[in-house]
Amino acid sequence: MTQRVAFVTGAMGGLGTAICQELAKAGHKVVAAYHPQFDNKEEWLKEMTAAGFNDFVCVAGDVSSWDDCVKMVAEAEAAAGPVDILVNNAGITRDRMFAKMERDGWDAVIATNLTSLFNMTKQVSTKMAERGWGRIINISSVNGLKGQAGQTNYSAAKAGVIGFSKALAAELATKGVTVNAVCPGYVATKMVMAIKPEILQTIIEGVPMKRLCKPEEIGGACVYLASELAGFMTGATMNLNGGLYYQ
Repeated sequence: MTQRVAFVTGAMGGLGTAICQELAKAGHKVVAAYHPQFDNKEEWLKEMTAAGFNDFVCVAGDVSSWDDCVKMVAEAEAAAGPVDILVNNAGITRDRMFAKMERDGWDAVIATNLTSLFNMTKQVSTKMAERGWGRIINISSVNGLKGQAGQTNYSAAKAGVIGFSKALAAELATKGVTVNAVCPGYVATKMVMAIKPEILQTIIEGVPMKRLCKPEEIGGACVYLASELAGFMTGATMNLNGGLYYQ
């Protein structure tokens, strides 16, 4: 298998970690991008080393900042080579009912969850097209499909991720570059598992499969979309939600 360079944003969160690990298992060189305010980088690296992952390249930056994205990709290319696979995974929530939502909560979510796709993808997509091969994988959400009360900002951003993916896929279809979206449902990350047991059980009961998605299942979806076998799949939305929502 040809080793590719994979750049993952939001890499040190629960979902990002699983994506990095699965891509590394598939033989790729992984660049793990994280927000500079993330204060557990060294602990995360120790955990990765203990799990057998010793070769992650780490770069710090805010994906909502154009200048930071320019800097992160330049550092990644200097350390690992041209980026072949981009996973736009970074995301935040600022949940409030719309009547009480303030402008800064809206702006922050749109900037991190949607504008970041422009900032990051612009750094690599043209180069991918020039080389005739590339994979762009954008992490959306089931709530970008069905909406969710208290998440007008998040749902709008994640719906925008899907529209972005479809439009860019059409532009790059003849260039050897695929663009796809992954829409997870409720995933068993540390953050989700820390929810009060009674609330978590209510969430699980609402999922037809009666369980949460495993983080590695999302990572596995990314591995497939990054593979040669997925070369004919573009502009698609891959739903992993246990039957919670059909489209």
